[in-house]
Amino acid sequence: MIGFVYVLGSKASDGYRTYVGWTDDIERRLAQHNSGTGAKSTRGRVWCLIYAERVPSRCEAMSREWYLKRDRPLRRQLALSAQGYAS
Repeated sequence: MIGFVYVLGSKASDGYRTYVGWTDDIERRLAQHNSGTGAKSTRGRVWCLIYAERVPSRCEAMSREWYLKRDRPLRRQLALSAQGYAS
């Protein structure tokens, strides 16, 4: 199974939020997040895809997700780029 690790971005009243996840179908998963049936932490916001990475297996997707969730500087850089700021 080919999987994807992704980072979503959402503009909020208290700043820009990011969410990291993995899936085998990015379009379906983004639609779930935006319809309120995704993860609880993504409900009530409008999300856009700011980063995606293809990985060869579910195991590798989960491992990469774990890494990206802890790499705050990278997520901050992705968020700034998504908002139109150059780093």
